[in-house]
Amino acid sequence: MSADPTQVLAFESDCHIFNGCGFPAPGLHSFLFKPIWGDADSNVYFNKTMLLALLGSIIIVGFFWAAFRKPKVVPGKVQMVAEAGYDFIRRGVVYETIGKKEGEKYVPLVVSLFFFIWMMNLWSIIPVAQFPVTSIISYPLVLALIVYVLWVSLTFKRHGFVGFFKNVTGYDKSLGGVLPLAMTIEFFSNLLVRPFTHAVRLFANMFAGHTLLLLFTIASWYLLNGIGIAYAGVSFLMTIVMTAFELFIQALQAYVFVLLTCTYIQGALAEHH
Repeated sequence: MSADPTQVLAFESDCHIFNGCGFPAPGLHSFLFKPIWGDADSNVYFNKTMLLALLGSIIIVGFFWAAFRKPKVVPGKVQMVAEAGYDFIRRGVVYETIGKKEGEKYVPLVVSLFFFIWMMNLWSIIPVAQFPVTSIISYPLVLALIVYVLWVSLTFKRHGFVGFFKNVTGYDKSLGGVLPLAMTIEFFSNLLVRPFTHAVRLFANMFAGHTLLLLFTIASWYLLNGIGIAYAGVSFLMTIVMTAFELFIQALQAYVFVLLTCTYIQGALAEHH
Protein backbone atom coordinates (compact mmCIF):
# COMPACT_ATOMS: atom_id res chain seq x y z
CA MET A 1 0.00 0.00 0.00
CA SER A 2 3.01 2.30 0.12
CA ALA A 3 3.31 5.05 -2.44
CA ASP A 4 6.47 3.56 -3.92
CA PRO A 5 6.49 -0.22 -4.53
CA THR A 6 10.24 -0.29 -3.92
CA GLN A 7 9.70 0.92 -0.36
CA VAL A 8 8.44 -2.10 1.54
CA LEU A 9 8.43 -3.09 5.18
CA ALA A 10 11.05 -5.54 6.43
CA PHE A 11 8.58 -8.39 6.91
CA GLU A 12 7.45 -7.99 3.30
CA SER A 13 10.88 -9.11 2.08
CA ASP A 14 13.75 -11.45 2.94
CA CYS A 15 15.85 -8.57 4.23
CA HIS A 16 17.64 -9.51 7.47
CA ILE A 17 20.76 -8.38 9.27
CA PHE A 18 24.00 -9.98 7.96
CA ASN A 19 22.33 -10.51 4.56
CA GLY A 20 24.00 -7.49 3.05
CA CYS A 21 20.88 -5.32 2.99
CA GLY A 22 20.38 -2.12 4.97
CA PHE A 23 17.77 -1.61 7.65
CA PRO A 24 14.50 -0.51 5.96
CA ALA A 25 13.77 2.28 8.41
CA PRO A 26 10.26 3.77 8.48
CA GLY A 27 9.89 7.28 7.08
CA LEU A 28 7.43 9.56 5.38
CA HIS A 29 6.79 6.84 2.79
CA SER A 30 5.18 4.83 5.62
CA PHE A 31 2.40 7.43 5.73
CA LEU A 32 1.69 7.53 1.99
CA PHE A 33 -0.68 5.15 0.25
CA LYS A 34 -1.61 4.34 -3.31
CA PRO A 35 -5.17 5.27 -4.30
CA ILE A 36 -7.64 2.41 -4.01
CA TRP A 37 -9.71 4.29 -6.54
CA GLY A 38 -8.97 7.32 -8.71
CA ASP A 39 -5.76 9.15 -9.58
CA ALA A 40 -3.57 10.92 -7.01
CA ASP A 41 -2.26 13.33 -9.66
CA SER A 42 -5.77 14.66 -10.30
CA ASN A 43 -6.46 14.93 -6.53
CA VAL A 44 -9.63 12.88 -7.03
CA TYR A 45 -9.01 9.54 -5.35
CA PHE A 46 -9.88 7.27 -2.43
CA ASN A 47 -7.10 5.68 -0.38
CA LYS A 48 -6.55 3.58 2.72
CA THR A 49 -6.80 6.42 5.25
CA MET A 50 -10.09 7.58 3.73
CA LEU A 51 -11.40 4.02 3.87
CA LEU A 52 -10.42 3.71 7.53
CA ALA A 53 -12.06 7.05 8.34
CA LEU A 54 -15.25 5.93 6.60
CA LEU A 55 -15.26 2.52 8.29
CA GLY A 56 -14.54 4.15 11.65
CA SER A 57 -17.49 6.50 11.23
CA ILE A 58 -19.77 3.59 10.33
CA ILE A 59 -18.56 1.61 13.35
CA ILE A 60 -19.19 4.49 15.77
CA VAL A 61 -22.64 5.28 14.34
CA GLY A 62 -23.53 1.58 14.25
CA PHE A 63 -22.40 1.05 17.83
CA PHE A 64 -24.48 3.88 19.28
CA TRP A 65 -27.44 3.02 17.05
CA ALA A 66 -27.37 -0.57 18.30
CA ALA A 67 -27.05 0.64 21.89
CA PHE A 68 -29.85 3.23 21.89
CA ARG A 69 -32.32 2.24 19.15
CA LYS A 70 -34.38 0.36 21.74
CA PRO A 71 -33.14 1.59 25.13
CA LYS A 72 -34.14 -0.46 28.15
CA VAL A 73 -34.55 0.48 31.81
CA VAL A 74 -32.23 -2.40 32.65
CA PRO A 75 -29.57 -1.95 29.96
CA GLY A 76 -27.91 -4.78 28.11
CA LYS A 77 -24.14 -5.01 27.68
CA VAL A 78 -23.92 -2.81 24.58
CA GLN A 79 -26.26 -0.16 26.00
CA MET A 80 -24.39 -0.20 29.33
CA VAL A 81 -21.01 0.37 27.65
CA ALA A 82 -22.43 3.14 25.44
CA GLU A 83 -24.11 4.85 28.39
CA ALA A 84 -20.90 4.65 30.43
CA GLY A 85 -18.87 6.26 27.64
CA TYR A 86 -21.48 8.91 26.92
CA ASP A 87 -21.91 9.73 30.61
CA PHE A 88 -18.15 9.91 31.18
CA ILE A 89 -17.73 12.60 28.52
CA ARG A 90 -20.93 14.42 29.51
CA ARG A 91 -20.22 14.61 33.23
CA GLY A 92 -16.43 14.31 33.37
CA VAL A 93 -15.61 16.71 30.53
CA VAL A 94 -18.54 18.88 29.42
CA TYR A 95 -20.24 19.52 32.78
CA GLU A 96 -16.91 19.94 34.61
CA THR A 97 -15.63 22.46 32.06
CA ILE A 98 -18.67 24.34 30.71
CA GLY A 99 -21.26 23.60 33.37
CA LYS A 100 -24.48 21.59 33.18
CA LYS A 101 -26.79 24.44 32.10
CA GLU A 102 -24.62 25.85 29.32
CA GLY A 103 -22.90 22.60 28.38
CA GLU A 104 -25.85 20.27 27.78
CA LYS A 105 -26.38 21.41 24.20
CA TYR A 106 -22.72 20.70 23.32
CA VAL A 107 -22.67 17.15 24.72
CA PRO A 108 -23.55 15.44 21.38
CA LEU A 109 -20.76 17.30 19.58
CA VAL A 110 -18.12 16.58 22.21
CA VAL A 111 -19.12 12.91 22.54
CA SER A 112 -18.99 12.53 18.75
CA LEU A 113 -15.54 14.15 18.58
CA PHE A 114 -14.17 11.95 21.36
CA PHE A 115 -15.32 8.61 19.97
CA PHE A 116 -14.47 9.52 16.38
CA ILE A 117 -10.91 10.55 17.31
CA TRP A 118 -10.49 7.52 19.56
CA MET A 119 -11.60 5.19 16.77
CA MET A 120 -9.27 6.89 14.26
CA ASN A 121 -6.41 6.42 16.74
CA LEU A 122 -7.28 2.80 17.48
CA TRP A 123 -6.80 1.76 13.86
CA SER A 124 -3.07 1.86 14.63
CA ILE A 125 -3.17 -1.40 16.60
CA ILE A 126 -5.98 -3.21 14.73
CA PRO A 127 -4.60 -6.01 12.50
CA VAL A 128 -4.68 -5.40 8.74
CA ALA A 129 -5.48 -1.69 9.22
CA GLN A 130 -2.47 -0.90 11.44
CA PHE A 131 -2.50 2.81 10.75
CA PRO A 132 -3.77 5.76 12.85
CA VAL A 133 -5.83 8.02 10.60
CA THR A 134 -5.04 11.02 12.80
CA SER A 135 -1.33 10.70 11.91
CA ILE A 136 -2.32 12.41 8.65
CA ILE A 137 -2.43 16.13 9.51
CA SER A 138 -5.49 16.91 7.37
CA TYR A 139 -7.82 14.94 9.67
CA PRO A 140 -6.88 16.63 12.99
CA LEU A 141 -6.76 19.96 11.14
CA VAL A 142 -10.36 19.69 9.91
CA LEU A 143 -11.53 18.69 13.40
CA ALA A 144 -9.66 21.64 14.93
CA LEU A 145 -11.17 24.01 12.34
CA ILE A 146 -14.68 22.82 13.27
CA VAL A 147 -13.96 23.69 16.90
CA TYR A 148 -12.35 26.98 15.86
CA VAL A 149 -15.37 28.07 13.79
CA LEU A 150 -17.67 27.13 16.67
CA TRP A 151 -15.56 29.11 19.15
CA VAL A 152 -15.45 32.23 16.94
CA SER A 153 -19.18 32.12 16.16
CA LEU A 154 -20.14 31.58 19.81
CA THR A 155 -17.94 34.46 20.95
CA PHE A 156 -19.51 36.81 18.38
CA LYS A 157 -23.02 35.65 19.26
CA ARG A 158 -22.55 36.00 23.02
CA HIS A 159 -20.50 39.21 23.18
CA GLY A 160 -20.84 41.05 19.88
CA PHE A 161 -17.95 42.58 17.94
CA VAL A 162 -16.52 44.64 20.80
CA GLY A 163 -16.83 41.75 23.24
CA PHE A 164 -15.23 39.42 20.72
CA PHE A 165 -12.30 41.78 20.31
CA LYS A 166 -11.81 41.99 24.09
CA ASN A 167 -12.12 38.22 24.42
CA VAL A 168 -9.50 37.32 21.80
CA THR A 169 -7.07 40.07 22.81
CA GLY A 170 -7.33 39.58 26.56
CA TYR A 171 -8.11 43.27 27.03
CA ASP A 172 -7.36 44.36 30.61
CA LYS A 173 -6.89 48.04 31.49
CA SER A 174 -4.93 47.14 34.61
CA LEU A 175 -1.98 46.05 32.41
CA GLY A 176 -1.16 49.68 31.76
CA GLY A 177 1.69 50.35 29.35
CA VAL A 178 2.19 46.73 28.35
CA LEU A 179 -1.46 46.41 27.28
CA PRO A 180 -0.81 46.90 23.51
CA LEU A 181 1.92 44.25 23.50
CA ALA A 182 -0.17 41.84 25.57
CA MET A 183 -3.19 42.35 23.29
CA THR A 184 -1.10 41.72 20.17
CA ILE A 185 0.32 38.49 21.58
CA GLU A 186 -3.11 37.29 22.72
CA PHE A 187 -4.67 38.16 19.36
CA PHE A 188 -2.21 36.08 17.34
CA SER A 189 -2.19 33.33 19.96
CA ASN A 190 -5.97 32.91 19.94
CA LEU A 191 -6.72 33.42 16.26
CA LEU A 192 -3.68 31.76 14.66
CA VAL A 193 -1.75 29.61 17.11
CA ARG A 194 -4.73 28.05 18.91
CA PRO A 195 -6.22 26.05 15.99
CA PHE A 196 -2.73 25.07 14.84
CA THR A 197 -1.64 23.68 18.23
CA HIS A 198 -5.03 22.02 18.74
CA ALA A 199 -4.50 20.02 15.54
CA VAL A 200 -0.75 19.43 15.83
CA ARG A 201 -0.95 18.08 19.38
CA LEU A 202 -3.10 15.17 18.20
CA PHE A 203 -1.26 14.70 14.90
CA ALA A 204 2.25 14.75 16.39
CA ASN A 205 1.48 12.20 19.10
CA MET A 206 -0.11 9.76 16.66
CA PHE A 207 2.63 10.28 14.06
CA ALA A 208 5.39 9.67 16.60
CA GLY A 209 3.63 6.69 18.17
CA HIS A 210 3.06 4.98 14.82
CA THR A 211 6.67 5.59 13.79
CA LEU A 212 7.94 3.96 16.99
CA LEU A 213 5.65 0.96 16.53
CA LEU A 214 6.89 0.56 12.96
CA LEU A 215 10.50 0.91 14.07
CA PHE A 216 10.35 -1.87 16.65
CA THR A 217 8.15 -4.12 14.48
CA ILE A 218 10.47 -3.85 11.49
CA ALA A 219 13.54 -4.25 13.71
CA SER A 220 12.14 -7.48 15.19
CA TRP A 221 11.97 -9.03 11.72
CA TYR A 222 15.22 -7.50 10.46
CA LEU A 223 17.23 -8.86 13.42
CA LEU A 224 15.77 -12.35 13.06
CA ASN A 225 19.00 -13.90 11.73
CA GLY A 226 22.02 -15.47 13.40
CA ILE A 227 23.10 -13.85 16.64
CA GLY A 228 20.64 -11.07 15.93
CA ILE A 229 17.81 -13.35 17.14
CA ALA A 230 18.65 -12.38 20.74
CA TYR A 231 18.18 -8.70 19.90
CA ALA A 232 15.03 -9.49 17.90
CA GLY A 233 13.44 -10.82 21.11
CA VAL A 234 14.17 -7.56 22.89
CA SER A 235 12.77 -5.57 19.97
CA PHE A 236 9.62 -7.72 19.91
CA LEU A 237 9.16 -7.15 23.65
CA MET A 238 9.43 -3.40 23.03
CA THR A 239 6.78 -3.75 20.31
CA ILE A 240 4.38 -5.23 22.87
CA VAL A 241 5.23 -2.53 25.42
CA MET A 242 4.78 0.24 22.86
CA THR A 243 1.45 -1.23 21.74
CA ALA A 244 0.17 -1.16 25.32
CA PHE A 245 1.48 2.37 25.75
CA GLU A 246 -0.19 3.44 22.49
CA LEU A 247 -3.54 2.17 23.79
CA PHE A 248 -3.23 4.63 26.65
CA ILE A 249 -2.01 7.50 24.46
CA GLN A 250 -4.80 6.96 21.93
CA ALA A 251 -7.51 7.41 24.55
CA LEU A 252 -5.59 10.22 26.26
CA GLN A 253 -5.21 12.26 23.06
CA ALA A 254 -8.92 11.94 22.27
CA TYR A 255 -9.65 13.10 25.83
CA VAL A 256 -7.23 16.04 25.61
CA PHE A 257 -8.72 17.15 22.28
CA VAL A 258 -12.29 17.29 23.62
CA LEU A 259 -11.14 18.81 26.93
CA LEU A 260 -9.52 21.67 25.02
CA THR A 261 -12.65 21.94 22.88
CA CYS A 262 -14.77 22.43 26.01
CA THR A 263 -12.26 24.92 27.40
CA TYR A 264 -12.54 27.01 24.22
CA ILE A 265 -16.35 26.86 24.31
CA GLN A 266 -16.35 27.86 27.97
CA GLY A 267 -14.07 30.80 27.17
CA ALA A 268 -16.45 31.91 24.41
CA LEU A 269 -19.45 31.80 26.74
CA ALA A 270 -17.78 33.36 29.79
CA GLU A 271 -18.33 37.03 30.55
CA HIS A 272 -15.25 39.18 29.92
CA HIS A 273 -14.03 41.23 32.87
